[in-house]
Amino acid sequence: MFTGIVEELGEITAVEDLGDASRFTVSGPVVTEGAKHGDSIAVNGVCLTVVDLPDGAFTADVMAETLKRSSLGALAPGSRVNLERPMALGGRLGGHLVQGHVDGTGTVLERVPGEHWEIVKIALPAELARYVVEKGSITVDGISLTVVDAAADFFTVSLIPTTLALTTLGIKQPGDPVNLEVDVIAKYVERMLGGADRATDRDADRDADRATDRDDDRRTGAGR
Repeated sequence: MFTGIVEELGEITAVEDLGDASRFTVSGPVVTEGAKHGDSIAVNGVCLTVVDLPDGAFTADVMAETLKRSSLGALAPGSRVNLERPMALGGRLGGHLVQGHVDGTGTVLERVPGEHWEIVKIALPAELARYVVEKGSITVDGISLTVVDAAADFFTVSLIPTTLALTTLGIKQPGDPVNLEVDVIAKYVERMLGGADRATDRDADRDADRATDRDDDRRTGAGR
């Protein structure tokens, strides 16, 4: 589990084609300090497993499904990436609960600079729109952000100078893809409410069947 607070702006130093997967080498001296084989590190919001640890860097294998469903397939040597280690149990939850399981990708549509911040407009896949609400949380390229405006096909976020300077959103331009992960709590709530609705429907059907049986009994004189 991550929190969406980027620890380091790393760099892709190599991409090896493995046929049905790719092996990335990522420079990140901060996140690799104390890391070991099998640890998890989020790269642009995608939870990856450490395979090897060359000096100040790590390698991770990315399967074809992940490359297809995220923006990692567009990365090349020299690409900057947001890096975060998992939150330690008992640590501070600085952002919000982030799984590192990307739900889809969006596209930067517009950047509107202000005096002390910048508004970024991002295209939103239709199937994710119901999970995005004004003042709610969303993860963009692994960054925990607060939604400013939420529409059917886009949302906006407001970026402070620190976010602009220390994450990839400072350099993303209109047309660039970004990874999106919606708030997992919203997905669980939807599932639970759907389950409750189905249970209510089953109870209503059962009660209706019982009422019908009682009417039939009265008409036929059964049960006397």
